[in-house]
Amino acid sequence: MTDTDQTPGDVRAPCPPGGGLDARLVVERGAFRLDVALTAAPGEVVALLGPNGAGKTTALRALAGLIPLSAGHLRLDGAALDRTPPESRPVGVVFQDYLLFPHLSALDNVAFGPRCQGVGKAAARELAAQWLTRMGLAEHAGAKPRRLSGGQAQRVALARALAVGPRLLLLDEPLAALDARTRLEVRAGLRRHLAEFEAVAVLVTHDPLDAMVLADRLVVVEHGRIVQEGAPSEVARRPRTDYIAQLVGLNLYRGQATGHTVRLPDGPAVAVTEKLSGPVFVAFPPDAVTLHGERPAASRARNLWRCEVAGLQTHGDRIRADLTGELDLAADLTTVAAAELDLRPGAAVWATVEAARTHAYPA
Repeated sequence: MTDTDQTPGDVRAPCPPGGGLDARLVVERGAFRLDVALTAAPGEVVALLGPNGAGKTTALRALAGLIPLSAGHLRLDGAALDRTPPESRPVGVVFQDYLLFPHLSALDNVAFGPRCQGVGKAAARELAAQWLTRMGLAEHAGAKPRRLSGGQAQRVALARALAVGPRLLLLDEPLAALDARTRLEVRAGLRRHLAEFEAVAVLVTHDPLDAMVLADRLVVVEHGRIVQEGAPSEVARRPRTDYIAQLVGLNLYRGQATGHTVRLPDGPAVAVTEKLSGPVFVAFPPDAVTLHGERPAASRARNLWRCEVAGLQTHGDRIRADLTGELDLAADLTTVAAAELDLRPGAAVWATVEAARTHAYPA
């Protein structure tokens, strides 16, 4: 991490004109190859999403300088960082397990970075105190990490990362270690702090809600490659892989459109409201599916498929039925409806979906 002109009275990093992140990260490790291009403007929060083994953490470690690039480039605010050692990069990192120094107080944990930059002890501690106050932790300044709750430790780790005035903030699953109640509170606070951060932030998470709430843009990585990126609302509305569809809770299919009908490969046709031609995706949420014990005599739904219950699971306050048959899909229904239908694995059902609940878009 580099020296900064930041003074104890200024807890926000100076923002040079222009700048931002411009990187192509190519890392080869055995049979795995990561090759992703990342750009971000100052003030932008980018979330990296993907299944286990996709390369998200590898990308984050490459940005931090903990893994060398096999090829590509890494520029931050116009300066090349490819060969810059980790300790000399203007980068702050919040690790999943926070990695606070157990023998130091919260205040001295936060002051550690500025001290490494050459800031005097008194000035570094004054700066640290300001950050802890900003995080709502002034009364815990003297506490050791073992005396802090998970949410408090997360905020100390964030303060420690920000106290060095980073131009790139990296967050590796920052909420994963928190319980559900604490996660809600800390997520809201983290959103506020990221909104005030003037440089680039890159967030790695498995949680779609964390990504949707915290990020300005999503970058989805599978098998070391970017498969989709865009605003959270756009990615959620138009998923392009099964992983993304499952992540945002949609049934997703790819087929060939002719007018208001989409023919699926080796499957049935799906009636949609959009009039399209050529390769398309069709998506609809599980709660758009209505299940019937017998074939309905009349229905407004133009989509009707005979299915079999493959499995049942509790999904929030509803029951999710995994169905196979003419079309494999997931359906959400109330516990009362599931009981009335006597749903169980192997039970035969009819599934209907109104065309108005589907969404088709070019593949």
